Amino acid sequence: MKIFAETDRLILRELMPADANGMFEMNSDPDVHLYLGNRPVKSIEESIAEIEFIRKQYVENGIGRWAVIEKATGNFVGWSGLKLITEITNNHINYYDLGYRFSKLFWGKGYATETAMAALQYGFNKLKLKEIIGIADINNLSSIHVLEKVGLKRISIFNYDGTKHHWMKIEKPA
Repeated sequence: MKIFAETDRLILRELMPADANGMFEMNSDPDVHLYLGNRPVKSIEESIAEIEFIRKQYVENGIGRWAVIEKATGNFVGWSGLKLITEITNNHINYYDLGYRFSKLFWGKGYATETAMAALQYGFNKLKLKEIIGIADINNLSSIHVLEKVGLKRISIFNYDGTKHHWMKIEKPA
């Protein structure tokens, strides 16, 4: 099991098949999916398939979302990190997207900011990226706040799956 990054409170490691229950608990919650198209998963099999899909990204793209684990408890918190986007989105393709998703139990603890910072450092220092993109529903003020807090700037608003989203970006510091 590869650990990609650590913070004071969290371990960011590859998602494993054993994370399926935690993924299901998180992704079956309608509140978690409020700004994600309102499509919570209905079965553990969907979570198993999602983990397999992300693990395939590690092999094919060298990166994918990471499991977030609390150091103090060993609890699965959710996922965070970078993903190479290979479909056209907002007239862009082959860009690295910063994202995060956490079980509601762990909201409001600063974990999104903490893991976003670790992902940016990994992207700029290990992957040598020149820029990283963030996409957030214009009504998801918490997510927008996190992206801005870690340095992303609002570039434009675009239609993503029928909903207005912010296209945000950060460039590698000089």
